[in-house]
Amino acid sequence: MSQPFFLYVENDELSREVMHALLTRGLGYNTLKFLETSQRFEEELGQLDPKPDVIFLDIHMEPIDGFEMLEMIHRNPAYESTPVIALTASVMNEEVRKLREVGFDGVIAKPLDYDTFPRILARILEGEQVWKTK
Repeated sequence: MSQPFFLYVENDELSREVMHALLTRGLGYNTLKFLETSQRFEEELGQLDPKPDVIFLDIHMEPIDGFEMLEMIHRNPAYESTPVIALTASVMNEEVRKLREVGFDGVIAKPLDYDTFPRILARILEGEQVWKTK
């Protein structure tokens, strides 16, 4: 089986570095792409080859936030079964409820936890929704 391909849309360099370290050095994956801006998100999403197996979205992006990016993903039939996971430091109950209601497949609180992330990712890859806020 080939390695899963991950897309992470994140404007914070340190967050990208942590995700890169977790996926590559921690888990041995080398099939990932980062988008540092959401400026041309829909266009770049349509050009991805291969299609990501999991999409991680920072919620607080500009000019297009994570909620708007999720809408763009859901409009694209090629991504109807692709899990989209919100990564955010805003994990109060009301915010998590909103993420569920709009159609995210899970949330992971930032900063990412080196100890729990591998188990969380395994669950996501198995098709489980994960709402990890602590």
